[in-house]
Amino acid sequence: MTSTVPQALTRTAEGSALQAVLLDMDGTLVDTEGFWWDAEREAFAALGHVLDESWRDVVVGGPMTRSAAFLIEATGADITVPELTVLLNDHFEARISRGVPLMPGAARLLAELAEHRVPTALVSASHRRIIDEIVRSLGPEHFALTVAGDEVARTKPYPDPYLIAARGLGADPARCAVVEDTATGVAAAEAAGCRVVAVPSVAPIAAVDSRVVVGSLEDVDLAFLRTLITRAN
Repeated sequence: MTSTVPQALTRTAEGSALQAVLLDMDGTLVDTEGFWWDAEREAFAALGHVLDESWRDVVVGGPMTRSAAFLIEATGADITVPELTVLLNDHFEARISRGVPLMPGAARLLAELAEHRVPTALVSASHRRIIDEIVRSLGPEHFALTVAGDEVARTKPYPDPYLIAARGLGADPARCAVVEDTATGVAAAEAAGCRVVAVPSVAPIAAVDSRVVVGSLEDVDLAFLRTLITRAN
């Protein structure tokens, strides 16, 4: 977990019940969910295996160890989970080194949160080496802290990453708005007690009473995120 902006920017936004915004990375801020699937296909092709397209929904949004274990079992590949995670990170990092496309609305939302001095954290199941590379494209100044999947004992779908982020920002999880693109991430945020807006990327996510689902980050702004909190309290 790293802090990347001055302490002054971590103060609670005045005049709002919203205390912090916690953002997922892959598929939420950056259009990289497809990059992960491509990295997985490339890694297994080198091992002599072809991945079934239906497995994509199984591995999306989850911790790398879970995805790696599933794919090894599904294919019967002769490789260990630690060995595969290194390969996947290598393939993925090669792809993002050529540029990272932002999701529509991501740059505008980050700029608005920074302008209004809303404490913001990046919370991802990706490993630190990947997060640090992508944050260079997003702008490290936009995040008071970042939480990586390989730095927590239990990553998504467990609530730990979001609880750690809220605590790091001095915020009540119930007054944190989370933006996620996968069911795994949504489950983690909701288990932490946060208010969630889902922006599905690969697989659909159902709307329920405690969760809002939108089609794009273009539909999300600070006023919208504040409404999530005030409506719940």
